[in-house]
Amino acid sequence: MKIEIEANLLRYLLRGAYFITGTAYAGKSTAARLLAERHGGICCGENYHDALSAAIDPEHQPNLSYFSTMGGWSEFLSRTPEQYDAWITGCSREAAEMELLLLTQLAAQDKKLFVDTNIPLETLRAVASPHHVAVMVCPQRMSVERFFDRPDAEKQFLYRQLLAMPDPDAALANYRRILEQINSPEHYDEYASSGFFTYVRTEKSTQDEALRALETHFQL
Repeated sequence: MKIEIEANLLRYLLRGAYFITGTAYAGKSTAARLLAERHGGICCGENYHDALSAAIDPEHQPNLSYFSTMGGWSEFLSRTPEQYDAWITGCSREAAEMELLLLTQLAAQDKKLFVDTNIPLETLRAVASPHHVAVMVCPQRMSVERFFDRPDAEKQFLYRQLLAMPDPDAALANYRRILEQINSPEHYDEYASSGFFTYVRTEKSTQDEALRALETHFQL
């Protein structure tokens, strides 16, 4: 049974939440963490919804349950770009419900919440005011070429799994095509034309510049 909640109620409960969404390698995770530090808030980093991972099941969350049903990391990394892209989209929609539940719980602490999120844009439009949502994007080339240039434990784990494949070069080439798909111009344009404030990361961008832009937009 699916229980629906009117968006205006969630908007009220999440009035202290600031959402940062966008493409890979745009700086979302770093921005959420630093804003929380600067403003005495709570950082809800990437995959913070894992706190509810014990509750998911293949019937209700088939995409989020994939890790418990897949045949191994070789299967995970050998999917086509189209399959991977569809899985990412499905995960975002399933995780959104979990995120909203957790955020309403965290909101009870009466602190600002800085959320690194993949909640779908249409959901963000419903549950947050425009001044509480920011989009961060970067060119496809940067998001693909720099994807593994970070110490992020999850991404480094994937990199090691790719190197352990029977044909690492072919595996890396396929994963590059996957990254190109999930950071495609179509996805970029969806964010850029969302109507939300958008910060574009370039080779010359700095952390301070990005934080100042976000603080101004969030009216902090």
